[in-house]
Amino acid sequence: MDLNETAHAAPTTADGEVEAVRLTGCIGAEIRGVALSGALSEAVVAAIRAALLKHKVIFFRDQHHLDDPTQEAFAERLGELMRLPTVDETGGSRSLLDLQPSSGYFTTIWHTDSTFMASYPEASILRAITMPSVGGDTMWANTAAAYRDLPAPLKALVEDLTCIHRNNTDMRERHGELPAERLQNGGRLDAKVFETEHPVVSIHPETGERCLLLGAQFTRRFVGLTLEDSQRLIGVLQDHVTRPEHTVRWRWRAGDVAVWDNRATQHRVVADYGDEVRHLRRATVRGVPAVGPNGFRSRQVSGEATAGTVERMAAMG
Repeated sequence: MDLNETAHAAPTTADGEVEAVRLTGCIGAEIRGVALSGALSEAVVAAIRAALLKHKVIFFRDQHHLDDPTQEAFAERLGELMRLPTVDETGGSRSLLDLQPSSGYFTTIWHTDSTFMASYPEASILRAITMPSVGGDTMWANTAAAYRDLPAPLKALVEDLTCIHRNNTDMRERHGELPAERLQNGGRLDAKVFETEHPVVSIHPETGERCLLLGAQFTRRFVGLTLEDSQRLIGVLQDHVTRPEHTVRWRWRAGDVAVWDNRATQHRVVADYGDEVRHLRRATVRGVPAVGPNGFRSRQVSGEATAGTVERMAAMG
């Protein structure tokens, strides 16, 4: 399967090819000529995975044929689906999260998904169902590029650091003015408390790239540093991650699908759509613990050792 890459291209591809249209020089590509399903050929799936590893987040326009089962079927072609231990899935679904203000899954904070777990997700597949007439974009940042562009003294500083990630965030402290109905669990994420120690620099298990494993939502402090010093250094590193040069911003339409490599990105919602409806559903691919340059492997400090697979979580009730 060939992956034809163009800066400006027509929305059709030759038979047996997948076309990736780059959106920025650093991150993001639109994949054209593919109707997503669980029945895609191995060659097409391999090309999609290759594009994902290269571009970190990829987008598919106008996948209106997808429903919950077919979204899950496609997601399963990318890996083993998982259920998150802190949230409930969409009714009737094995693994999909319902993302809309009334469900509470809403964040405008830069984050890598579920880093409060040692085996945090490998990838996510997000489908737009109903989108506002204006606003409601999502932004992604390339954490491999952020590490690559760090000054040498900062690289040397962070490569042996580890960081505590925890899910008991008080969203009201961070969001302030947002309506209460947009905050999960009354503004808290600690129905079940999970805490994990991760390497600050993780080695991507497929590309070998070094990525900054942080995120303003779940990151608490560096091991061996005070909370005050930790917050200052987190701010410095997060500023590098979210530099405009490292980001891409996607303007959603209903039917769009985004797939991102959670091991090499952060993302956030832009809450600029007022009272309009913004409704998406997400499938999540199970990941593995991160490993740092010095061999340190993510370890669970408290909570479940892993969120497990759909089947294991279902068996646990």
